[in-house]
Amino acid sequence: MITCSAPGKVYLFGEHAVVYGEPAICCAVDIRTRVTVSPADTITISSSLGTTGIDFEVHPYVSAVLERFQDISSFDGVDLRISSDIPVGSGLGSSAAVTVATIKAMDTLLDLGLELDDIAKMGHEVEQNIQGTASPTDTYVCTMGGVVLIPQRKKLELIDCGILIGNTNIFSSTKELVGNVADLNERFPDVVGPVLSSIGKLSVIGEGLVNDRDYVSVGELMNIDQGLLDAIGVSCAELSSLIYAARESGAYGSKITGAGGGGCMVAISPRENVDSVAEAIGMAGGKVVVANATDIGVRVECQ
Repeated sequence: MITCSAPGKVYLFGEHAVVYGEPAICCAVDIRTRVTVSPADTITISSSLGTTGIDFEVHPYVSAVLERFQDISSFDGVDLRISSDIPVGSGLGSSAAVTVATIKAMDTLLDLGLELDDIAKMGHEVEQNIQGTASPTDTYVCTMGGVVLIPQRKKLELIDCGILIGNTNIFSSTKELVGNVADLNERFPDVVGPVLSSIGKLSVIGEGLVNDRDYVSVGELMNIDQGLLDAIGVSCAELSSLIYAARESGAYGSKITGAGGGGCMVAISPRENVDSVAEAIGMAGGKVVVANATDIGVRVECQ
């Protein structure tokens, strides 16, 4: 029996724009998805969503990974069990984490010796196949850990302040939201294109600020980013309520993280304000997770 895990992630800057080649800054956080695999005669996938075999409706990402391994290796079957601290459809990288953890678990089970770059590449290919369009950001950060500037894959200084996540508990479809932005961009390229470019510029400026640990300025840029994301229609009233509650209670800055349309927001805060920011997000209707940045990416937990 082998158990592997991968972390969730939050975006400081760059979601949606990164799909169009703009840079993004993404941070791995210490909430994790765990995948346990054991040899078996048939393929069984078990999670909080149910128990299936290969099933692209219930377990699309894991099913795609197992089909990839059937192409590159031979095995009769596998009993695969998923447990996760990362809510599905929340903008915290749940699909990337389960994909990457499954690849690592299968690689370890079959002793194929994949390098981390191989795992990140395969993970991105799986997400692209399932979602239609996908940035390599999530799968790379869930594989490598840390704070990463994408697409340069440049490791930045680890964030050393409070990170708070507020979940609206509204499911959002990354594929649908990415498609909506693509449609908007196609109809109004002279308007949407510069917005996406401006989001990318925030990542360029933010790189130095993150490395200098100037979290006041990072927070200001996060607030600007939120305004730009709102302009392309990927926020919602529930997210805005949590975002403004965090700012008004002492956060450096706050914004959506991930595709938007529901899911989660993220705030960075002085450590002395974490409790008050968490209380404010909760009072505004969000389910709060207090997290820390982590340098630990995908790993084998036991074998």
